[in-house]
Amino acid sequence: MNPIFDVLQKRGYIEQLTHPNEIKELLEEKSVPFYIGIDPTADSLHVGHFVSLMVASHLQKAGHKPIILVGGGTAIIGDPSGKTDMRKMLTKEDILHNVECIQKQVAKFVSFEGENAAIIVNNADWILDLNFVDFMREIGSLFSVNKMLAAECYKQRLETGLTFFEMGYMLMQSYDFLHLYNTYGCKLEIGGNDQWSNIIGGVDLIRKIGKDDSFGLTFKLLTTKEGKKMGKTEKGALWLDAEKVSPYEFYQYWRNIDDADVTNVAKLLTFLPIDEINTMSELKDEQINEAKKKVAFEITQLVHGPIEAKKAEEASNALFGGQGNLENMPTTKLENIDITIADALVQTGIAPSKGQAKTLISQGAITLNDEKISDITYLLSDKDFKNGYAILKKGKKVYHKLEK
Repeated sequence: MNPIFDVLQKRGYIEQLTHPNEIKELLEEKSVPFYIGIDPTADSLHVGHFVSLMVASHLQKAGHKPIILVGGGTAIIGDPSGKTDMRKMLTKEDILHNVECIQKQVAKFVSFEGENAAIIVNNADWILDLNFVDFMREIGSLFSVNKMLAAECYKQRLETGLTFFEMGYMLMQSYDFLHLYNTYGCKLEIGGNDQWSNIIGGVDLIRKIGKDDSFGLTFKLLTTKEGKKMGKTEKGALWLDAEKVSPYEFYQYWRNIDDADVTNVAKLLTFLPIDEINTMSELKDEQINEAKKKVAFEITQLVHGPIEAKKAEEASNALFGGQGNLENMPTTKLENIDITIADALVQTGIAPSKGQAKTLISQGAITLNDEKISDITYLLSDKDFKNGYAILKKGKKVYHKLEK
């Protein structure tokens, strides 16, 4: 079996390390507690969390112990990293609800049973009861404001305005690492590359109190070959919750990625053998399409389970290969079919607004039952609903079934 550090490196996860040699040696130990933080700013995880959970899963399979920290306390502030404006403040009730939803999704990636069972902790349990003056004297005094303002997560906010409230986020996240270090013997914090400054803050804090065995590791964010973040759809984020993004839509997103992104996505978001993935870079035409299908199935299976992944695959085959059935295609039941094609596009979510819907129609991007629609005033009628349904399509890849 390959050492886990080499596995993470070969699959392209590792971006930055605080202490490369020491971390490599650390991960060769039998079991090391490590943690990853998730802020419960929504009631579902999205693709941005996917890589983090895959790294946690790889580490656990290698014998290490995951600590999943859900930031019920830090979410009250909101992480300014990568944000141009201050986050909307959530109520404690909203945060608690989000925490409960997220816990169920995390369980699909890491096991909460066995010798190195994962645990979930909520930093609200130790942050919300902190005494401000004591905290600032003991923890705040160890941080340099000049150094903090030079950090990327703060520097990009200085022009638009950075509140003192938000500046406290780095202190809180750093204190999380210290708390987990003292409570569970956690020695490693992992996170996306946008968390580098916050992770360094925690590593430095522990070392300033006289301990020399705290480390940080960041991994690459999920991006296209051109460097653009993946996981955005016309409806917004690509959520892992089936109520927000159906398994079919989720499958189709990965089925339709660019050929150049297949290998990278397979390495980061599946457990397919690395040798098999590397051969995908040589594939073209029909062979690369088959690889996309396999990768899409594997990813969907991880998030939604094998049954839903199979349904999504069959629905896709029904559209692209003339196989299977249409029952798992995204479907909208219309209360009234006497609406324009533009209204139908908005109701199905294919277009975010009526103006955008009209633009798509004018550009020739919309078909109804394989007939191109060019009239923005086209009115749906019974003749469009043979067998009780109509198929609305945008371009070559976005399908939606309308039922009357």
